[in-house]
Amino acid sequence: MKSQKKEVMFKWIIIISSLVVCFLLPGYGEAKMVATSHQEDQEKVMKTLSAFLPLEIEGWKTAGADELYTPETIFNYIDGSGEVYRSYGFRWLLVRRYQKKGSPEIIVDFFSMGRSEDAFGVFTHNLEGEKVNIGQDGIYQGGWLAFWKDKFYVSVYAEAETPESKKAILTAGRLISQAIPGEGERPAILNLLPEEVDKTRVHYFHTLPILNYHFFVTSENWLDLDETTEAVLGRLRNREKEKTSILIIRYPDEARARKAVQQFLKGYLPEADESGAATVEDGFWTGARASGKIGIIVFSSVSFAEIDNLINQVINKAREINLQ
Repeated sequence: MKSQKKEVMFKWIIIISSLVVCFLLPGYGEAKMVATSHQEDQEKVMKTLSAFLPLEIEGWKTAGADELYTPETIFNYIDGSGEVYRSYGFRWLLVRRYQKKGSPEIIVDFFSMGRSEDAFGVFTHNLEGEKVNIGQDGIYQGGWLAFWKDKFYVSVYAEAETPESKKAILTAGRLISQAIPGEGERPAILNLLPEEVDKTRVHYFHTLPILNYHFFVTSENWLDLDETTEAVLGRLRNREKEKTSILIIRYPDEARARKAVQQFLKGYLPEADESGAATVEDGFWTGARASGKIGIIVFSSVSFAEIDNLINQVINKAREINLQ
């Protein structure tokens, strides 16, 4: 009887102690609820995303538990290039590994982006490879498959390429693509590119580090690039010796576009006259102009006339589709 009373008293002590902690420690109860809610959200997300991935591909079977990463934890998985995905505002990354005895491991990185435009943007960060009919704009190179579809960016790769692993990678890509029901819209800013630009080799992005990765301009952010801007970088076709490139940036408002172009001209091209263009050290022309919310910069052009033509094409297109 005494032992029962002690047990009852002990339980009450535990309950009262828990209540005291909740009431006396500010935010304790709320923090616990938030942590529980966050865990439930992650479990829900993992369940949703994992449904797009096959359990087995050509004899490769799922190995271990899926891994889920956020913008805060991505560096635990991708040390060097995590900031690239963060710059496109990715929300979740699901990683699934597949193993088959005597064969290289196959890994699927399944990114859920906030917008289909940013899924496209991440895809354009690396355009090397042969085109394959998987997802939207699929490419394959040396044991690595990449494509985007809807708001998802997908990377499938093997530790080593073999004929069998290549077949399995492509099969995985097709199965994942088929599981994603819809297709995504490309960024509207692509419609502003001049006709001379190779539209299969363009890069879409938001921030200065990504611009400098593809085409180094300056470490100073004169162009005021950040998550609120969107930009596309392209090169003119059939230019083996010349490397004429065009950069189009859409700003949230006209004043910011004008200010950014003025800052760029002052810092990067101080010798430019009222036309906003000048020859540079290599003998080629560079020029910049703002129109509405759009900033346009042409690098390494053969003449001022070409710069003027390219910029006017962009301005006219912006007016036609009301993207100014």
